[in-house]
Amino acid sequence: MTPPVVLTIAGSDSGGGAGIQADLKTFAALGAYGTSVITAITAQNTRGVTAVHPVPVEMVAAQLDAVLSDFDVAAVKVGMIGERAVAELIRERGARLPNLVVDPVLVATSGARLAAAASVAPLTSYGCILTPNRQEAGALTESSVETAEEMVSAAVRLAAGGARAVVVTGSELAVDVLWHDGVITLLEGEPLDTRNNHGSGCTFSSALAVRLAFGDSVPEAAAAAKKYVTTALRGGRDWRLGAGPGPLNHFA
Repeated sequence: MTPPVVLTIAGSDSGGGAGIQADLKTFAALGAYGTSVITAITAQNTRGVTAVHPVPVEMVAAQLDAVLSDFDVAAVKVGMIGERAVAELIRERGARLPNLVVDPVLVATSGARLAAAASVAPLTSYGCILTPNRQEAGALTESSVETAEEMVSAAVRLAAGGARAVVVTGSELAVDVLWHDGVITLLEGEPLDTRNNHGSGCTFSSALAVRLAFGDSVPEAAAAAKKYVTTALRGGRDWRLGAGPGPLNHFA
């Protein structure tokens, strides 16, 4: 059986735990064929991000057009875009980007600031599925998002901006909030005692895109993505890779 094609538009993580690298691992683990468009090159490891070099928008466009001209893409995950011009490019190509999942990468799990909220503004008002973590949801809504109740409020506000659906991921709270078709659903998971959570947000949004490519509804895809991330976190919690928060085991 030919696998569905899923595209990631994101930055590269030299440490291999997040970004393009995490996305492609997730696609492979869940049975999809991964294609990629690199928007930025980062110098990072488990300790943090030390440098970011954006890819010129013309080269991003060339990569995107090369993929779309040859592959029947079934779903798209957008991660770190770096510059607003890239978000505008993605929006312009929106009709050719089905099941668009946007992880507005503004703040890394380590706390490192990677982009400003204005850089993703062209996409937050587009009919995509937004998957911010609590810190990113706070940046996008200019509010504090610490509790489950505040996550619900942020999801509703982001949905009002035009998103098809919103999932605010709760990280250590082990609770994600899904807004879809006017309904709020709490996706409750199992809290795990692990320091190895680098790339968990990238992995969630990638898994969500894969399940949409296979035909799941948004609620089904979100639940399956959360289950997959929990398994990957559990599978890598005893790893000792690097001096800081390590990666997930995407093939657990």
